[in-house]
Amino acid sequence: MTKSAPDTSPATLAPRLVDEAECVASVLLAILVAHVIGATHVSWAAFTGYMVMRGDPLETLRRAILRIIGTAVGVLLGLAVLETAGHQPAVLMIAIALAGTISLYGAITARHAYAWLFMGLTFAMMLFDRIAMPTADPRAFAHMRMIETLAGTAACMAVSLASSFTLRRRWPAIRAPKPVGVGWRPDALWHGGRGGVALALLLALATITDLPALVSGAITIMAVMLIPVTAVDGANGLRHVSRRLWQRLLGCAAGGLLAALVLALAGLLHGEARAVVMLVGTAAGVALGRHLENGDHGRGYVGTQFTLAMLVVLVPDSWDAAHIAPGYDRLLGVLVGMAVLEPVLLASAALSRARSVVMPDQRSEAGGV
Repeated sequence: MTKSAPDTSPATLAPRLVDEAECVASVLLAILVAHVIGATHVSWAAFTGYMVMRGDPLETLRRAILRIIGTAVGVLLGLAVLETAGHQPAVLMIAIALAGTISLYGAITARHAYAWLFMGLTFAMMLFDRIAMPTADPRAFAHMRMIETLAGTAACMAVSLASSFTLRRRWPAIRAPKPVGVGWRPDALWHGGRGGVALALLLALATITDLPALVSGAITIMAVMLIPVTAVDGANGLRHVSRRLWQRLLGCAAGGLLAALVLALAGLLHGEARAVVMLVGTAAGVALGRHLENGDHGRGYVGTQFTLAMLVVLVPDSWDAAHIAPGYDRLLGVLVGMAVLEPVLLASAALSRARSVVMPDQRSEAGGV
C-alpha cells in the first residue's frame, strides 16, 4: 500500500504555525520575566514556558497548575528528607528509589500524570544537588525552582490568553482528550521500580565519583521511562524506552550543534548585539523544534529534545556568560543515564523471561492436584 503524503494544506499548516508562534512568544516572555525577578536558572523558566504551552488556554492552565503542584510537592519532600537524612547516602538512595518508583507509576497511570512526573524530577534534583554541593542550603534551590516555575507558567498563561482572543479565534486549537486514570497496574509499578533502581544506582555513583552530568542523567532516566501504560511489559517496554533514549540523544546532539553555531556567531559581537543574536537563535530553535514535535512522523520526542538543548545553551543566566558547556552536560547526561538504565532494563527483561518459563509449569502442577 502506498503511504499517503502528509497534509501540507494551509488549513492544516496554519494552526501548527500559530502553535509555534505561541511557543516562541511564551519562551521569550519567560526569559524576560526570569531576568526581571532575578531567577538563578533562567533556562528552567524557558523550559517551563515551552513545555506547558498548549493551544487551548484551559489545557495550558491545567498543565501550569500540575507543574506548579508537582514542583511544590517535590520541593517539600526533598526538604523533609534532606533535613532528616542529612548526608547519609544509604538513606538518600532508598528515598530516591521509592520516590522515583512512585513518581513514574503515577506519571504512567494517574489522571494528573504531569504533577507526578515533576514531583519525582524535583525531588531527584534536590538529592543530587545535595551530593554535588553538600554545604549548599537546599532551601535556596527550592525557593529558586519555585520562582523559575512560576515565571515560566505565568508567561505561558499570558501568551495563551492573548492568543485565545486573537489568533485562536480564526485558527482554534484541537483540544486533547480529557486524561483519565487506568487504575491499579502491577506491571506499571514494576516498570516504575526499574526506574527507581536506576536512580538509586546513579545516586550511589554520584557519592563515589565526581563524574559530571549526573543530575542530567537522573532527568534522562525519568523522562525516557515515561512510556504508555500499554507498553510497560517486558521486552516491549525495553524497546520503547530504548527508542526514547536514542531519540533524546539525537535531539540533544542536533539542538546542541545548532546552538553552538549560534553561540559562535554571537561570540563575534558584544553587548546588546550579542543578546539579540542569541534571542533570535532561541526563537528560531523553538519554532523549528516545535514544528518537528508536531509532525506526523512518529519522532516528535526528537523535536522536544532539540528545543530543550537549544534553550540550555542559548538561555544563560547572563548573556556574557553564555557557553556551550551546558549543552555538553545535557548530552553527556543522556549517555550517563543510558549507561545506568539499560543494564537495569536488560536484567529486568531477563528476569521476566525466566519467570514466564517457570510459571506455566507451576500452574500445570497446581491444576493436577
